[in-house]
Amino acid sequence: MSHLADDKAKLLGRVRRLRGQMEAIERAVDGEKDCGEILHLVASVRGAIAGLTNELLDAHLQHHVLDVDDEEARRRGVEDLSSVLRSYLK
Repeated sequence: MSHLADDKAKLLGRVRRLRGQMEAIERAVDGEKDCGEILHLVASVRGAIAGLTNELLDAHLQHHVLDVDDEEARRRGVEDLSSVLRSYLK
């Protein structure tokens, strides 16, 4: 994952925003807010997770599939991605 070091601050920013969004959901549920408000908060988390996932998928494809000369390493990169996609799409 050393290739992620270049984008570490950006990725951590996304993760921290997600944490804040999850805490907002917790506060809303604990405070017995309107279900519509909670659904909007959940939808925003889903969008943020999708954005983080897309960024990580792009980085994985670039650094573990496209830019790899070693066929065995490329195969492992594809297998890793395939496994993640199977889990993600369940």
